[in-house]
Amino acid sequence: MLIYKIFRADEWATLQADGDTVGAPIDVTDGYIHFSTAETVAETTAKYFAGVAGLVLLAIEADGLEPLKWEPAREGVLFPHLYRKLRMDDVVWAKPLPLVGGTHEFPDLT
Repeated sequence: MLIYKIFRADEWATLQADGDTVGAPIDVTDGYIHFSTAETVAETTAKYFAGVAGLVLLAIEADGLEPLKWEPAREGVLFPHLYRKLRMDDVVWAKPLPLVGGTHEFPDLT
């Protein structure tokens, strides 16, 4: 199953340049990399990235991704958290997440 990471353009550029990353500032603070599912990514984007232009949506294959833990977060919903650096070779695809009329427009999440 695919899981999703939202990065600002500079965070995505760092991952591309360095080949791995400890994530965004919130990831560093919490000690793991936050991901969303297809069901939660739009809400995550609206809650934490409202009005932010230049975002990139990364798709990551969860199967075999270690150490990935599913832990309760908002309203007890399970979210995937990665307890290591995210590597460029973990990324299945990356697509822009354009801001259109104040709302982020999502690509097909498959």
